[in-house]
Parts: sequence; C-alpha cells; structure tokens
Amino acid sequence: MGETGLPRRVDPVDRAHLTGATRPSPPIFRYAPTPALAPLVERFWIPVWSVDAPQTQSTLQHPACLIVVSNTYARFYGVVRGLSSVTLEDDGWAVGTMLTPAAGRLLLGRSVATVTDTSFDVGEVAALDAPRLVGRIRAAMTRDPTDPLAHAAATAEVERQLAPLLPVDEQGELINRLVAWLVEHPEVIRVDELADEFAMTERSLQRLVEQRVGMTPKWLIQRRRLHDAVERLKAGETSLADIAVELGYADQAHFTHDFRTVSGLTPGEFLADQPIRP
Repeated sequence: MGETGLPRRVDPVDRAHLTGATRPSPPIFRYAPTPALAPLVERFWIPVWSVDAPQTQSTLQHPACLIVVSNTYARFYGVVRGLSSVTLEDDGWAVGTMLTPAAGRLLLGRSVATVTDTSFDVGEVAALDAPRLVGRIRAAMTRDPTDPLAHAAATAEVERQLAPLLPVDEQGELINRLVAWLVEHPEVIRVDELADEFAMTERSLQRLVEQRVGMTPKWLIQRRRLHDAVERLKAGETSLADIAVELGYADQAHFTHDFRTVSGLTPGEFLADQPIRP
C-alpha cells in the first residue's frame, strides 16, 4: 500500500495484452503488491467493463498462474501455452492476481505442470479459504468497482490469504530470479545461455521450469521474445525487419511465423491495428 493506504498503481502498459483499435481494452487498474507479498504476487489487475455486445480480450500469458474473482466467477488458471482469451459481456468487473512463478506450486502443493492449459474453481485450491475470498472481494467491489478503496480492500484480502505461504522456498526464489533476469536480458535466446547464467545443467533447468511454470525453458524464452515484440509494436516501431533482428530471429519470416502461430495475427496486422500516435 502507498502512504495513503491505497494500493500502489503500476505502469498501465501490458506487454501481454493484444489490444488494438479493433480490439479495445476496458479500463484496467493495475497495482503492485505490498513489499512483503512481492515474492508471491507480481501484480493485481482490475478491469471494469460495460459493453453492448460481447467483446473478446486476448493475451499472451506471463509465465505464472492466475487467480481471478469476478462478479460472476472465481477461478484459478494454470499457464496457457498459446493464446488466452476471455469474453466480456454486459456490465462487470474482475479482480485478477498475477502470481509470481514461485507461487503456483506453493498454492497447489504440486507441480503446476498438472494444471497447464487448464482452469478451475478457486474452491478446489485447498490453501485458499474460497468462500471468504470470494465473499469479501465481491462485498468490496459491488458498490463501485472503480473505487480505489474497493480495490484496496479486495487486494488486501488476497494478500491476507497468500501470506501464510511465506517465506518462499529456495527453488521458488530461484525461479522468480530466473524469470525476472530473463525479462531484463533480451539478448538471451538459447536455453544453454540461461542455464549457464544460473550455474545449472539444462536438465536441472528443465525440471525447475516444468515444476514451477508448467512449461519448458524454450517456451520461457519464446514468450519473452513475443512480449518484447508486442511492446515494440505497441510503441509504434514500424520496421519489422529491425524488430526481428533485435529479438534474435534469423530473419523476418521466422519472427512472423512465431508471432502468427501464437497470436493468430502477423506482426504487420497487429501493428496496423495500433492506435495512431500523435
């Protein structure tokens, strides 16, 4: 929380959200966790919408599990290897918690590889008091889902329920450091480079990433590259060939193939749909 007792707003730009002129986003409030919960929570995001017709939102999920409580559902999400989509209808809101890579296994008590590409009701997560979690979040958000005080109350309940998982175990700390380091080093495009940086064998790295993220180290690197691409395209960078080179692709064709395979769009199509900058 900030000095005012309200949650701390964070940068509204999301490298994972495939928005555009024809795919607008509802207002989304994004908050950092309190420092004590940072080993378990990457951020909170709270979309609030009112739509006349169903609207599909698509994302390239970060390498972490999610908890989402809305006005109509409450679910735990494993990491999705491809494109994640949700359809917004009528009036609604959601309180989303993006966990750290360490947190999913701690909540589930087992490898998160068992929940890859799946989601289920939060009542199935034994470590959570789901009735209290859902009840308190909905009580906080019902009156005015745009109110920062409502957001503070909702995110505080999530943090209260996650706090007993602290401190994070050694392997959890390692995967958090590894994923954060990879984001900051776009020049890393090979699994052996990642293993060498953390003094691990490739087999040990494979086991760690599978247990804590549910994916492979190769997937981690590819997802980071796609997030970098989304960020550059949203920023209005127009040379696809330059982006491909800077992201370590052999050529623009390989970049286009990877981007289209996961997102369903070519980089050029995604760029053309971005709002015109002044």
